[in-house]
Amino acid sequence: MDYELMMNGNVKIGQKAPEFKAVTTFGKVSLNDYEGKWLVLFSHPGDFTPVCTTEMIGFTKAHTYFKSLNTELLGLSIDSLNSHLAWVYDIYCKTGIKVSFPIIADLSGKIARQYGMISNDISSIETVRNVYIIDDKGIIRTILIYPMNIGRFIPEIIRIIKALQISEESKCVTPANWIPNQPLIMLPPKTYKELEERNKKGISWYLNFDKY
Repeated sequence: MDYELMMNGNVKIGQKAPEFKAVTTFGKVSLNDYEGKWLVLFSHPGDFTPVCTTEMIGFTKAHTYFKSLNTELLGLSIDSLNSHLAWVYDIYCKTGIKVSFPIIADLSGKIARQYGMISNDISSIETVRNVYIIDDKGIIRTILIYPMNIGRFIPEIIRIIKALQISEESKCVTPANWIPNQPLIMLPPKTYKELEERNKKGISWYLNFDKY
């Protein structure tokens, strides 16, 4: 068996997110603490690094909007709690911005490997930029993986959460390049009668749009 597959987690969309308990900059947390809320769990390569610093600032600035979507933020890296605390304090001293969400101190790398955040072909001691969108029932709904040298596009993470939530509410799906307030795609018909009705008013019997 490949060593990395054996050591690293292999979480998939649709599965229950692995439970964990962790020490963070906000005290002890567990995945169960977020029951009933959506969660963006994301990893970064290291404290006191430039790209990661811009991401912490960016996530903090967007935190209020995430909260409006019933969504919380939770960061992680394989750094010590003292390092995390010194880093967020330095961000505050230099910018006046207080990082508004917890950052997990995963010094042993246990959670990082549990979720598959480490790519041994790149580094065995640093996490790449993973994003796990976990819904209010604890199910992994989206997995994004960015390389170490590319910062995340936070509006896209927000767009995905909004799309997932609206898709559930409306029983529709989103088309390519969808953004909030644009039409959604209706699910395909299940009977021939529905097919005929859809064919009269849509682009095709299998492609119909609906406003939401």
